[in-house]
Amino acid sequence: MHTAAAGFTMPPEWSPQEAVWLSWPVDDPRHWGGAKREMMWRKFAEIAAAISRHEPVRINAPGADHAAIAAACNRAKAVPERVQLFDHPHNDVWCRDHGPIFLKHRETGEVAVSDWEFNAWGGKFPPWDLDNAIPGRIAAALGKRVFKGGMILEGGAIEINGAGQVLTTEAVLLNPNRNPQLNRQDIEQLLRDGLGVSEILWLKRGIEGDDTDGHIDDLARFTDERTILACIDHSANNRDILNDNLARLRSFLGPNGKPFEVVKIPLPEACEVPGWRLPVLPASYVNFLIVNGGVLAPTFRQGRNDDHALGMIRELFPDREITGIDCLDLVEEGGTLHCISQQQPA
Repeated sequence: MHTAAAGFTMPPEWSPQEAVWLSWPVDDPRHWGGAKREMMWRKFAEIAAAISRHEPVRINAPGADHAAIAAACNRAKAVPERVQLFDHPHNDVWCRDHGPIFLKHRETGEVAVSDWEFNAWGGKFPPWDLDNAIPGRIAAALGKRVFKGGMILEGGAIEINGAGQVLTTEAVLLNPNRNPQLNRQDIEQLLRDGLGVSEILWLKRGIEGDDTDGHIDDLARFTDERTILACIDHSANNRDILNDNLARLRSFLGPNGKPFEVVKIPLPEACEVPGWRLPVLPASYVNFLIVNGGVLAPTFRQGRNDDHALGMIRELFPDREITGIDCLDLVEEGGTLHCISQQQPA
């Protein structure tokens, strides 16, 4: 029996959470050029500490690293009893994409794990075997039921409003590097069955420099059932792509049969690292993470732009504490706060 038929659905991110999962940076010369290990450990510890002030943070990492990770989190002033380490080796840090997608039973509230296949965004960054095993390991560690998704799907490719609708992009889910054997109808049916949704809303493409081919969590995010925070770009890099997305978002109808309220947020100015493999980094203010009572939002050392973005997020989440976290170094590898995290519903 598939997920939806068993009564399960994927809850929206603003639902009460039991924990947030991270996959700690592994020692690999490919990541951040290998030279920035200490800096990335400090950054992950800062993020873990910020999460721990709201709820437990659960960390995938080889057992041999646990003591050093706990010490790093302590230095970052994490709440010690809320840092929980699991002996789960992995290949890379993008837990949003390789981690489990958690589901909740509509009536009993039981939490289960949805385990989709992962192939490192179309086979771009081998190896990914340990990453692909993470959902099963987490389910076993927590004693949760597992539902197989039946195709390749990253968590960053989908955005849920909790009212039966999911936002995604053609550039990712219809890309032949993911599920070449499936057509749009097949993919829509697997999303309905696997996430407990009824309607799939398609955007076209993603922003420049995005290794994922165009994840939704850099483009547009639900802030409640009927409101979408959507990126726009005043520079030439992404203007046409994002204008097309904006027109599509405005044409969609929300759960009440009326158009969504679409709020526009500019991308930061282009973030560039001379000589790096990505000429323009895929920096986006909508790559925020919602936690219990708060939102962690990425900033990019652009004073006025950062302040404007944090102010907009504050207005959209008036009952939550908004914490800005400098993500300029993090985005060198192609993602920020949402990309590295995966929430587990209460």
